[in-house]
Amino acid sequence: MQDLTGKLLVAMPGIGDPRFNRSVILVCAHSEDYTMGLVLNNPIDDLTLPELFTQLGIEQNIQLPETYVLNGGPVGTDRGFVVHSTDYFSDGATVEVDEDFSMTATRDVLRAMATEGAPLQATMTLGYAGWGPGQLEHELSEHAWLVSDPHEDIIFGSAHSKKWEQTLGMIGIDPAHLHMTGGSA
Repeated sequence: MQDLTGKLLVAMPGIGDPRFNRSVILVCAHSEDYTMGLVLNNPIDDLTLPELFTQLGIEQNIQLPETYVLNGGPVGTDRGFVVHSTDYFSDGATVEVDEDFSMTATRDVLRAMATEGAPLQATMTLGYAGWGPGQLEHELSEHAWLVSDPHEDIIFGSAHSKKWEQTLGMIGIDPAHLHMTGGSA
């Protein structure tokens, strides 16, 4: 089994699940038992980072960027997850996803984001995408997803409506040439 931790999953047209139509997902953990990822291109309407922090009662000592909070997936939608640069680390809470970024799901990272401290780059999601044993591998064999290396603009960028096409372009695929149904040779 290839470890996909730190890779991007790019939904193929006709994936069959409207929740993942044109999704780009960062795989944060992948093992034989489970896979966990965060959708990087599905902003939650009318919920920006400053608004969420205000709702959570987190004091903001700096002007937070007016970036959208993302719908990270259909599982645990009441839980927050932050993918961030490696200049922030919370012992026992931060998971290294790749040499360039990590994930933390505690209020500590939110407090750090609201101050002059680290992390310098961060993307906030509510919820995550999860797969059980062998489920993602089956979907990959059915050509539901393409796999790509991560890129900073996809993980931390705010051009959410363009991330699907950008990720496909990074692996040399023109979206106009994709078909709704997959095949195999």
